[in-house]
Amino acid sequence: MTTTLPFDGIKVADFAWIWAAPTTSKYFADHGATVVRVETESPPDLVRTVGPFKDGEPGTNRSHSFGDFNTSKYSLSLDLKNPQGANVARRLIGWADIVIESFATGKMDDLGIGYETVKKLNPSVIMVSTSLMGQTGLASTYAGFGFHAGAIAGFYEITGWPDLPPDGPFTAYTDGVAPRFLAAIMMAALDHRRRTGEGQFIDASQLEMSLQMLAPQIIDYNASGRMVSRIGNRSRIAAPQGAYQCSGEDQWCAIAVETDEDWANLRSAMGKPTWANDDRFSTTEGRLSSHDEIDKGISQWTADKSPQDVMEILQVAGVPAGVVQRSSDLMRDPQLKHRKFFRELEHSEVGNVPYTGHQFRIKGYDNGPRFAAPMLGEHNDFVLRDLLGMTDDEITEIAISGALV
Repeated sequence: MTTTLPFDGIKVADFAWIWAAPTTSKYFADHGATVVRVETESPPDLVRTVGPFKDGEPGTNRSHSFGDFNTSKYSLSLDLKNPQGANVARRLIGWADIVIESFATGKMDDLGIGYETVKKLNPSVIMVSTSLMGQTGLASTYAGFGFHAGAIAGFYEITGWPDLPPDGPFTAYTDGVAPRFLAAIMMAALDHRRRTGEGQFIDASQLEMSLQMLAPQIIDYNASGRMVSRIGNRSRIAAPQGAYQCSGEDQWCAIAVETDEDWANLRSAMGKPTWANDDRFSTTEGRLSSHDEIDKGISQWTADKSPQDVMEILQVAGVPAGVVQRSSDLMRDPQLKHRKFFRELEHSEVGNVPYTGHQFRIKGYDNGPRFAAPMLGEHNDFVLRDLLGMTDDEITEIAISGALV
């Protein structure tokens, strides 16, 4: 197995914050790139201020949410509004192959390091600006978080139950979707630069990237004029589907019948109870119209079984089923353990903690977090001295100016 990682030698100046863009640069950091995370204590990245915190003790360096989004990176604490801090930022931009930022539209220009300036400092650089609505257009100045972009995109109208208000998918959804597209775009830009020597400016709208996940609903509307809305865990084209309560406190198993064969296999796995022999249930149309009745019967069958038992019985029978797991369950999941999804790494303040890896394995090398997320400003001296080649006098002058905060 090779020890050379695919992005070894790539240098990234990471001016991003919160979730979407830091997770994107994490792809590159975990796979060998040298990524310098530029941040400040005034104010700190908001994710540093939210939990979960190690041992339940809040602290700038104790947020595991921040930790998971920023593995394998170096932290440079820098006040970009300080003239000396701005000078350091410009030197970092000149050093980098990629510059990534996720501030509100126009903020980098206000700081004097917008793309036109960046391009003069480093003509072949790839600059990435990601925001909710993109850098141009009437909505470009709309600032917010992935919750807002998710609502505008339409996810909140199709997620939840018909008798309840819109609920939305878990967490700031577009922040979780965007990095998967953005990392691929950046890799394409790197390949283009390798072949041509040309840099790029990538204007990435979280709204537009996340709309790819609504393609079936958009196509359906364009083709049929049908407006979809909230139907809980159910499907419009197959039944029964849902999460069914099992034995124990708040324990559930998800079951998804997609075909008539699945239904026959489910009936057999349940012991062919009398209620399930109804001829109405032999077709998808009949099952869709009788969903409530079928759900009641399945729930009676799952009620005295553990979610794990339900899943195993049905999977053996060829019926799609899966335990509804908690975070603690995931830490014990044998498949994730086999895939080495979680990596325990030593953090400078909180000690040994598990970090999540990536949802894929690549033959030939061991991909995943290389070292723990940084404390704020932990690598100031290393970045200034070793990466940017500054002298002791230069570093002292920068420190005295108050730029390293």
